[in-house]
Amino acid sequence: MSKRNGEKCSFCGEQKKQMFQGEGALICMDCIEAGHKMVQQIIAEQAQTQQIDELSLDKLPKPEDIKNFLDQFVIGQDDAKRYLSVAVYNHYKRLLQKQGSDPIYKDVEIEKSNIIMVGSTGTGKTLMARTIAKMLSVPFTIVDATVLTEAGYVGEDVESLLARLLQEADYDVAKAEKGIVFIDEIDKIARKGDNPSITRDVSGEGVQQGLLKLLEGSVVNVPPQGGRKHPEQEFIRVNTQNILFICGGAFDGIERKIAQRLNTQVVGFDAQQKQQIDQKNLLQYIAPQDLKSFGLIPEIIGRLPILTYLQPLDRIALRRILTEPKNAITKQYQKLLAMDGVALTFADEALDYIVDKAIEYKVGARGLRSLVETVMMDFMFSIPSGNKSELHITQAIARDRIEKADQLHIQNAI
Repeated sequence: MSKRNGEKCSFCGEQKKQMFQGEGALICMDCIEAGHKMVQQIIAEQAQTQQIDELSLDKLPKPEDIKNFLDQFVIGQDDAKRYLSVAVYNHYKRLLQKQGSDPIYKDVEIEKSNIIMVGSTGTGKTLMARTIAKMLSVPFTIVDATVLTEAGYVGEDVESLLARLLQEADYDVAKAEKGIVFIDEIDKIARKGDNPSITRDVSGEGVQQGLLKLLEGSVVNVPPQGGRKHPEQEFIRVNTQNILFICGGAFDGIERKIAQRLNTQVVGFDAQQKQQIDQKNLLQYIAPQDLKSFGLIPEIIGRLPILTYLQPLDRIALRRILTEPKNAITKQYQKLLAMDGVALTFADEALDYIVDKAIEYKVGARGLRSLVETVMMDFMFSIPSGNKSELHITQAIARDRIEKADQLHIQNAI
């Protein structure tokens, strides 16, 4: 490396003080760094493509391996993890059903089993989807059903769900056709009334009808950049036959549908059966007919054959969520302050108080971050400019910050 004044880089054409000299060419440090990033990106893309192409039955992540990975980031929800792990494992096997097949089953085609997860807000549906995406070697994307409307109305068409998957696959159609799509907030497209002819339900049953062909498997025209379709727009044709769809939704109020069904089934021994039903967790008794009563059409329920639920989070689970996962909220703030040279610790009583407030607000695990953010906000503002080397959050500090925030919210509401 040499210092040269007045000479230009052979790549960017700018004058730089420090440049590497070769035979008849000079290159500056900025161009070297940009080239290094480009090479790393190419290597990563080639590795991902090779991993998908070389996928074999003996290298598949087993359901237990997938669940063990989820356990590192998601507390509890063992039943939902088992269902999700098996669904993903079987999806891999569908992609490889021609490998190692017994001649007896050569004409048997394994059909995909899309899955739907039901659970109240903040129980971990989206978190499980994001976590499982970290270990998959197939394209994975999370999309939101709330933006979808029936074709011809303001919003996005159902085909735009696949645009995100194409982007994850770098617009490699063959790779995208082996991917997994997690559709969040699926309950928001439920039919709004028993008689759909009274009003035009542009974001309910019409969207469900549009999703049918995607879930079952068909060739659809996908706008490359997502959004609405235009007559003169070029489309990418994608076959959804091998795309696994995982749906999740809170289905707020579906417990009433479950309770009504359970009561109507009681014929004799009324008192005995009522004692066996856990009134605090009715979601564990969910059945396809409850989804139909909520507003999903029977056709779409039939294309989501695997139905599982997420347990409501109790106090013990919320307390573990604060500290145990690899990506726990408290660990995130400890890392943030460690970058400023400050050691952050939380008193057990402070964490217990935060959990109690989360239960009071009924916001689930999602509310824990909001509460911790409220407690930490003043410190996150002042510490970078100070000279503290450690910070200990006590119960008194947590109570003071949260109560002050509650009073401010009340004043703003008035």
